[in-house]
Amino acid sequence: MRKAVFAPLLLIPALGGCINLGLGNAKTPPALLTLTATSAPVDGSTTSGPAGTALSVMEPETAAKLAVLRVPVTIDAARVAYLRNAQWVERPARLFQHLLAETLRARGNRLVVEGDAASHGPILSGRLIDFGYDAHSRAAIVRFDATRQLPDGTTQTRRFEAEIDHLDADVAKVGPALNQAANQVAHAVAEWMA
Repeated sequence: MRKAVFAPLLLIPALGGCINLGLGNAKTPPALLTLTATSAPVDGSTTSGPAGTALSVMEPETAAKLAVLRVPVTIDAARVAYLRNAQWVERPARLFQHLLAETLRARGNRLVVEGDAASHGPILSGRLIDFGYDAHSRAAIVRFDATRQLPDGTTQTRRFEAEIDHLDADVAKVGPALNQAANQVAHAVAEWMA
């Protein structure tokens, strides 16, 4: 019995070189970035309807540069780096999915769910093209190609983008600017989905 309890503990030093267990010298950023919806349902608000007709908000697809927790910096057409001391609490596509859903729920006119592709209602999906900082234009940029699939099979696409410029490559400025740009895009998408 005693060997069974201590056996997993013996594996910790062996795994130390493979993963960060929070015990090593890895530096974490002073704060993590997230997205906060500027429009959200008020406390106690409800919506209802048949689950099969709910608007389903899917997690957007992304390029590899956005499939990480870091904030990409576009240097030029062929080079990407990452912003120093900037890290998301969750993948940007997932955060953006939550933001879109919250913004749509704030309108209060339909049931909104996340990630239910089996829904018989409308489906909002798409591709998150840009979600970072452009060094040349000194701007935080959010660019989203949305796809709206209606229950009758009709599919429509539209590009949405927002840019907050005149920014230094500093996490204290870029983080809030990305939140602002993401909210601008989410509001425009909500208008389109109405």
